Amino acid sequence: MDSFAIPVSRVLRILCLLPFLAATLSARPESESVVAQVEKQNLSQLEDRRASIDIELSQLASYSLRSGVGAIGYRSQTSETDDAKETIEIDLEEEASIDSVILVPTIWRDTQSGFRADGFPKAITITAGTDGDPVGEKIASYDSNINALTRIAPLVIPCDSITASWIRIETSRLSPRAFDNKFILQLSEVLVFSGEVNIALGKEVRTSSNQSSNTLAWNRKHLVDGALPYLMDAAKGAQSVSFVSTEIEETASISIDLEAPFLLTQLVLHTVDQSDTVPQAFAGDFGFPYHLMVEGANKADFSDARVLLDFRRESIFEISPIVPIHLIQNRCRYVRLTAIEPFNFNASIADGEQFVSSRLGFAEIELYAHNQNVALGKTAFSIHGPDHPVRSVTALTDGNNLYGKILPFREWMLQLSKRHELEIERPIVEAELNRRYESQKANLRTLSWIIAALIAGTVILVLVDRFLRQRAIFRTKERIAADLHDELGANLHAIALLGDLAQAAKDSPEKASKHLERIRALIGRTSEAAKNCTNMLDTPGLYQDLIGEMKRSANRITTDLNHELSFENESLIERVKPRKRIDLHLFYNECLVNIIRHSGATDVETCLSANGKSVSLTVRDNGKGLPRNSKIAVPPSLKRRARLIGGQVFATAPETGGTLITLQMRLK
Repeated sequence: MDSFAIPVSRVLRILCLLPFLAATLSARPESESVVAQVEKQNLSQLEDRRASIDIELSQLASYSLRSGVGAIGYRSQTSETDDAKETIEIDLEEEASIDSVILVPTIWRDTQSGFRADGFPKAITITAGTDGDPVGEKIASYDSNINALTRIAPLVIPCDSITASWIRIETSRLSPRAFDNKFILQLSEVLVFSGEVNIALGKEVRTSSNQSSNTLAWNRKHLVDGALPYLMDAAKGAQSVSFVSTEIEETASISIDLEAPFLLTQLVLHTVDQSDTVPQAFAGDFGFPYHLMVEGANKADFSDARVLLDFRRESIFEISPIVPIHLIQNRCRYVRLTAIEPFNFNASIADGEQFVSSRLGFAEIELYAHNQNVALGKTAFSIHGPDHPVRSVTALTDGNNLYGKILPFREWMLQLSKRHELEIERPIVEAELNRRYESQKANLRTLSWIIAALIAGTVILVLVDRFLRQRAIFRTKERIAADLHDELGANLHAIALLGDLAQAAKDSPEKASKHLERIRALIGRTSEAAKNCTNMLDTPGLYQDLIGEMKRSANRITTDLNHELSFENESLIERVKPRKRIDLHLFYNECLVNIIRHSGATDVETCLSANGKSVSLTVRDNGKGLPRNSKIAVPPSLKRRARLIGGQVFATAPETGGTLITLQMRLK
């Protein structure tokens, strides 16, 4: 950092995170609100969201949990109900603008579900005020309707910048701890940020209750000691191996030239990483002196040195992977860290002989002038001997640890909180995508079946259409043949009959001339019918008067016979459609021709009647009759014509002799 101001990029990054952080303050469950948002997005948006989540996750710090021995945090007295009120109050000593409060859960290793928060509050209210205002005002709240134990990330609660000298956290609902399911309040750390500075660090803490413990790992003072349950595992940056000195006989020092005087406010020491071995060889304090003296000076020889820190640790619970400590504020250029009492450990040589060895080591040394780490990239010196070939003193100010880049505390907490939000959202997005994909597959399968059915239906329709066309062609041919047979056959028979009559009347020119005129008219009619044999409806004037046509046909064909022709309900008969009238007339002609040709009858009776539903035609003669075999009783020509007309034909033999032909046709 080159100035005391917060970098613009960091401000923008924090602002981008605020919408997601605000989601944790919603009265609705986190997953429920995310589900509602996810369901509103279309497939393309969901795929883009999944991709963006994966990109964001790859750029965020990971949950790397610390191990070994150290302070755990604070725990209250237990309660049988979840509505017990617990209070934590932190005295900030002086007024400051509060931007956010971060609660870090204590973490439990669950044998069933893995790591989870333990005793994390379900509902809290945060109040802040000044020394002259003991009541204060509410600045933020958190209410979770789901079990908050699923989180191991810190909970970031944004605050509208308010000036306060104290802050109070009050619970209204607790959660049970895993050990005995009793309701309790447990927290690892409370961080209160003003800009980039944790102003709660090392301040006095008061609580409404404090559970006694047989270990120093639990205490209210651990709420503000800066000891977190995580290792700083950033997504970016190069790996840096911690500095560790060679064997120390008495004392050892590390000096840093800041290149310019700065008013130093805080020292942050990163302890030597315990690599990745399980179990670890040390409790986590390897190389950290039991007695550490920090001095500041403006002369390189430290002739004007002033003590900035005199730190004595009484137990392992005062050490964590990152140890932030307030300094006595002084403006200085040079800083020296001296191990008055270095770290000792039992070592052994090849033959197994043990001896005590002393070391001094850190992963990183950060010196803050308010918000700025002024030691970053500066030159560090080890007064005790030359550099180790692997563990160089330059690693103390390179800004990296074993996992990568060292992040400012607030940005680190924001990234872990953001990871929590994204890791809740991603499986919901993934599940919704899978549901949409399955729905698409089901729709595709349905569409495939529909397409197959359409193809099959098209093929069937083509075949049916082809069949219908063939049948239509056949029926057309059949009708043409029937029409030619019935109409032309009847007319030719009538012409022949009239010719015979004309021949017989050759001695009577008047009768012969009358017969010849009738022959000529019949020939003209036959010619017109032959021209339009494919559709007799096109023949002008043909069969428009069914009753008149039937009378004329009877006169032409049955000239030498006694023929009685009667009609019933002539108005209904006129309702028969033109095509049906033609077929009905041709059927009647065929009946008459058959009688003349085959029956030898002298008398013929015809009756055409109609009612509201059907038309009935009966033709009776006194001839020799049809064969009595029912299968061949009706002549094929009459059957064919009845089929074309859509009616039913019957042939019976009356007791008086001859034949009775009956045609029944529905009247639409």
